[in-house]
Amino acid sequence: MQATKVKPVARTGNPKQIITKCLCYVFLVTLFLICFVPVYMLLVNATRSNAEINRTFSLIPGGYLLHNWQIIQNSGINMLLGFRNSVIIAFSTTFLSIYFSLMTAYGINVYNFRFKRQFYALILIMVLVPGQLYLIGFFQYVSALGLINTFWPLIIPAIAAPGTVFFMKQYLDAALVPELIQAARIDGANEFSIFNKIALPLAAPGAFTFAIFTFVGSWNAFMAPLFILGARQDLHTLPLLMNRVQAGGQIPDQGAIYFGMAATLIPIIIIYAIFSKYIVSGVSLGSVKE
Repeated sequence: MQATKVKPVARTGNPKQIITKCLCYVFLVTLFLICFVPVYMLLVNATRSNAEINRTFSLIPGGYLLHNWQIIQNSGINMLLGFRNSVIIAFSTTFLSIYFSLMTAYGINVYNFRFKRQFYALILIMVLVPGQLYLIGFFQYVSALGLINTFWPLIIPAIAAPGTVFFMKQYLDAALVPELIQAARIDGANEFSIFNKIALPLAAPGAFTFAIFTFVGSWNAFMAPLFILGARQDLHTLPLLMNRVQAGGQIPDQGAIYFGMAATLIPIIIIYAIFSKYIVSGVSLGSVKE
């Protein structure tokens, strides 16, 4: 008697799971469209004329990109100077914040010293305090030092970034191997060499992750630069220039205004596109502790 072959039955899956997956995909696509469409419309309107924007809604880019740029240049708004100021502040702030915050987190993680818990608890408390609460006091302090209308008050405080210290401390708890530090000390390496050649490379994914957040926050900062740099228009960053354009009515052309806003946004998109691959690896490693 020949044995009959039984055909495998295709598994269709649990209907509830299929419905749940479909709802998740619909929710994610909707969330993506909510986030993407305003940015896309901003970029599209930057290429359209004032008449086209007032006449109709369109998803197709126009041909007035250079025209909008010329309108901004002729209005006396120096976008290139504002871009330079934003680059100086944002990159300096990002470097100082990441490097020294990582160094602080490394010290808390590796060394045992008196009042260590109290010091870390103070950092956690500072994370919870909104920056707007001490903005006026900070302005008075900077004014007493004679540093108003300079970049220094916007750059130097980045050395003490409680949120970055907290994040990097959690990351080092998972990424740093104490035995590796001890082996380097036995080999005669000094503490700065251990930090720069061992701890810093190990924490690179987490550092890049938070560097993106720090850069975006510094690039988009408005209140602090307005308080510190308000009287010096030649030191204004791109957000301050865009505020002058919109609030002062220097440029009535909406296409030119959209162009200026797009010019403020594009560097952030480029930085994110370059370093976004580090976000997943940085967050995933920092969330697992062996």
